[in-house]
Amino acid sequence: MVSRMTLIHAFELLESPPEKFADAIAVFGNDTTLRSWVFQLLSNQGDVTQFDGEQAKWSDLRDELATASLFDFGGKRTILLRNADKFLSDCRPQVEKHLAKSTTASRFVLELDSLASNTRVYKALLKQHALVDCRISDGNKGPNPSLAKRRSFLMGYVARRHSAKLTPDAADVLMEMVGDDIGILETEIAKLALYCEPKQSIDQALVEDVVAGWQGKTVWQITDAIVAGDAAEALRHLDKLLGGGQPPIALLPQIAWSLRRLGMATAVYEQHERSGRKSRLEDALSYAGFNRGPSDIQKAKKQLSRMGRDTARQLLPWLLDADLRLKGTHSNEGRDRFLLESLVIRLAKEATQKKTPVKLPATIA
Repeated sequence: MVSRMTLIHAFELLESPPEKFADAIAVFGNDTTLRSWVFQLLSNQGDVTQFDGEQAKWSDLRDELATASLFDFGGKRTILLRNADKFLSDCRPQVEKHLAKSTTASRFVLELDSLASNTRVYKALLKQHALVDCRISDGNKGPNPSLAKRRSFLMGYVARRHSAKLTPDAADVLMEMVGDDIGILETEIAKLALYCEPKQSIDQALVEDVVAGWQGKTVWQITDAIVAGDAAEALRHLDKLLGGGQPPIALLPQIAWSLRRLGMATAVYEQHERSGRKSRLEDALSYAGFNRGPSDIQKAKKQLSRMGRDTARQLLPWLLDADLRLKGTHSNEGRDRFLLESLVIRLAKEATQKKTPVKLPATIA
């Protein structure tokens, strides 16, 4: 990989670092763990000086950027500016002028929460320097990594950090249960690695058994209460998890995991109905991921029967809407909890008011 990296995702950079780095690099995106790992990689590039972007002024950096390294013969100093959003807003003209230079004495690295692609800074970095994208999921915005790329990154880079091996099924289930946050995913993989014997892989069964724990059991109690239409019981268990320090953005994927599979099974079954194809409910449930034996299928059938088809067919759009809102308009503390509680109440209320009669196993209730 040449020194001019232009636009590259953190996954690619971390798994295949270039031999040389650009003179200026913006590390931006919503995943703080990825930004931290990229900064750690860049900090290994010889002589490094760090500044806090919340406090730094251009005068603080000007001389540093113009000073070559006294210790790395032939190498460049790296000036790391953490939390640089405010700094960039205050010193945009100076930064633009610096980026216009063809060569510089030191490497300039900015850490940003976001960087609009229509700005001169973004365009200058894209043309002459480098951009490292640390976005994982940003609603409908940005080129979010595909499921295959996220799976590959977990099985490769993240698992290797803990001398672990992760199966594809385990990676998928882990993302479904925990969500997209790389820091949370790494924490779970580190924990799972402790349960493995040498040369043993982390598989789907281990993920479901270990990651769940008491918190997972409480999540199952929430979903059972939702299916039963008992909003008060669901909220009581939800409050227990929130009080235990679980953030709503980490809880939603866990709550959604079982509900999403019920929604998927409903969608598959109804698609077969519309096309005139014969289909068994058991087949639709198995396709949706209920494949751990007859008891798994039977429990899901009972849940669909109690929930009703009218509610089940709304599960996927409602869960998607909640996910987008939690990562956008309701990402702030307080609003995130309100959204999660509102979703639980909505689902439980609709389950209580189901309209379609139960006709199992011929149809979904």
